[in-house]
Amino acid sequence: MNILILGGTGSIGSAVTAELVAAHHQVVGLCRSQASAKKLTALGARPVQGDLRAPKGWYDALQNADAVIQVACTFEDNMGAVDSLTIEAIGQEARRRRQPLRVLYTGGCWLYGETGDLIASETSARRPIPAFAWMEQNAGSLLEDPNLNCCVVHPAMVYHESGGGVFARMLQQASVGLPLEVWGSLHTRWPLVHRRDLARAYRMLIERPGLGGHYNVAAQSGVPVQEILTEIVTRHRHAAPMWCATANM
Repeated sequence: MNILILGGTGSIGSAVTAELVAAHHQVVGLCRSQASAKKLTALGARPVQGDLRAPKGWYDALQNADAVIQVACTFEDNMGAVDSLTIEAIGQEARRRRQPLRVLYTGGCWLYGETGDLIASETSARRPIPAFAWMEQNAGSLLEDPNLNCCVVHPAMVYHESGGGVFARMLQQASVGLPLEVWGSLHTRWPLVHRRDLARAYRMLIERPGLGGHYNVAAQSGVPVQEILTEIVTRHRHAAPMWCATANM
């Protein structure tokens, strides 16, 4: 399958790219820099120079794709507007096809909001945090488009060995003896997934066009932040295990 991946060099995207290449798919990745192009090439993908903000620059790659995976986000003030441009380009391409275009769109566990002791399932109400409300809207527009065959993937909080992923900030603070910063409360439970397991889920979904709708991907449904901090402090022999509580995003 010829797959276009948007965000193929990011923390999640690089693992997805490697998983797809290992499964013998032809992967084309959008990149803005030579460094990203080299990374995609090293992963076994073909880089295409372009910018999410200017879909016309990568529309040829979209036209030649059998499927599209959107795992990119600018994380800037205009990230919602940039994502909408991407959605519009995908929809435009899909309208010219005889068969629906296969698309995987990335949501996230933060779209469910606080769930307390309840585990969020695909049918749970979603109450996205304000910073990512646009993601819920864009996911809905993709799922409602009759020209698309779409899945929305909601990763749990993603970790990995190289840099730590969701644990990166805490690990860096522990390594230099700084207080460990906590978002929310020590009692908050984090659903977790390793990025290799998450990448496998993306690959399995892209290969099964009969599946659509929302899919949550988690390996551990709720690990208390207190336990995570205790493990980090123990492993780094943190001399001053002080925790600085901050508000959620």
